[in-house]
Amino acid sequence: MNEEQRKAGSLDVLNHRDKEEKDYSKYFEHVYQPPSLKEARKRGKEEVQYNRDFQIDEKYRGMGNGRTFFIKTYGCQMNAHDTEVMAGIFGALGYTPSTDINSADVILLNTCAIRENAENKVFSEIGNLKHLKKERPDCLIGVCGCMSQEESVVNKILKSYQNVDMIFGTHNIHKLPEILEEAYMSKAMVVDVWSKEGDVIENLPKVREGNIKAWVNIMYGCDKFCTYCIVPFTRGKERSRRPQDIIDEVRDLARQGYQEITLLGQNVNSYGKDLKDIEYGLGDLFEDISKIDIPRVRFTTSHPWDFTDHMIDVIAKGGNIVPHIHLPVQSGNDAVLKIMGRKYTRESYLDLVERIKAKIPDVALTTDIIVGYPNETEEQFQDTLTLYDEVGFEHAYTYIYSQRDGTPAAKMKDNVPTRVKKERLQTLNKKVGEYCQEALKRYDNEVVTVLCEGTSKKDDEVLAGYTDKNKLVNFRGPKDVIGKLVDVKITDPRQYSLNGEFVGIHDAMVAQ
Repeated sequence: MNEEQRKAGSLDVLNHRDKEEKDYSKYFEHVYQPPSLKEARKRGKEEVQYNRDFQIDEKYRGMGNGRTFFIKTYGCQMNAHDTEVMAGIFGALGYTPSTDINSADVILLNTCAIRENAENKVFSEIGNLKHLKKERPDCLIGVCGCMSQEESVVNKILKSYQNVDMIFGTHNIHKLPEILEEAYMSKAMVVDVWSKEGDVIENLPKVREGNIKAWVNIMYGCDKFCTYCIVPFTRGKERSRRPQDIIDEVRDLARQGYQEITLLGQNVNSYGKDLKDIEYGLGDLFEDISKIDIPRVRFTTSHPWDFTDHMIDVIAKGGNIVPHIHLPVQSGNDAVLKIMGRKYTRESYLDLVERIKAKIPDVALTTDIIVGYPNETEEQFQDTLTLYDEVGFEHAYTYIYSQRDGTPAAKMKDNVPTRVKKERLQTLNKKVGEYCQEALKRYDNEVVTVLCEGTSKKDDEVLAGYTDKNKLVNFRGPKDVIGKLVDVKITDPRQYSLNGEFVGIHDAMVAQ
């Protein structure tokens, strides 16, 4: 993206601290537009540029010497990975991480916009930090991530949260050194939000959380435009990384001894569709990564519309692509799916499930479901329950519909009472618990392979980890097995987890 394009789609530095000013809209005129389905669909035909020569300007190095930073992360795995990148940039600038938000010199809130509750938590945290800014006016407070891509959020911060020093979005994380410098130099709030997505920046520094599991972005953005979802507006159009860049990153992680990676994207199944010079999709990437010596490979999030038979075939071969597929259905009723903009029907979803189970009989299927969508009837909700029975999901993440300003669903009439929504969620969650418990019962007295990730959150004397099908297992054993694949005999299947006895280090050769 050249400088003219960047200026056309961004808020540069907004020098404004006037508490008397009531009309903030003029500060956004011509340089910032609110999320709009019509505008966001105009994804443009500009080719995505790949910057493999990213370097932090030497003039910024040392900026953080003697200073600390703290990042609080909300939301999805993509946000968690963005935090790893920002931590890497902070480290390159000389900052050291702090575990105490109250003593850090720079505080970033990496935000999520997927649900109203997530936004409320962020605004509450910003409010809590007002006293800190009064006590330590030299500390910098920043808001970044998906919420920062919403005009209404930026307006609200400008109007009510003068303790915030900087706001930047999801497309320009690589500009963090410049944003920090501007925040130090200016007494004004620094707002640098690009409404147009940027290029794909490779070789960004990262500080990964732990050395056992790693996130690997394979693409950015989403073109699906589900009517309830703000992500296409906050993350921009789909941009796939080049295959070799991904493969090189995975190989490097394997060399470092990582035991598991998760391939990330807002819709990983559409990976490669925007690569015009080659025919290369997620199934092809699976095949190439399956040749790399890393024990486990996961992927999320999948859209059923783009799940190909080639992907199914590669997973069915075994190897390191795990037999756990998270496949969000959202609703089991065709009319609701249509107004959600999901682009598939109940029948086509069940047909996909049938094809997956035919090729991968031992697959573990999990899903996402929204209840109480605008005007959802009791009969339509019952369709969701019966679909759950037909598929037999082993787990589900369930939600009450949350209106997001700027999405088409926000304009729909919602005549489902809150009481009814909560009752439906409770009914659905009861079913989820029953199926989860039934799935875990099948492991009783079985020996499973667990990637031991550390000690249990509830007991430091108990170790914990996950099977390839993402089942949580707790067991007692020597702490030197942390970070390794181990065999555990299940002795106590519970509703949402498994307890077992340590058998020994997993021998892959014996297992074969």
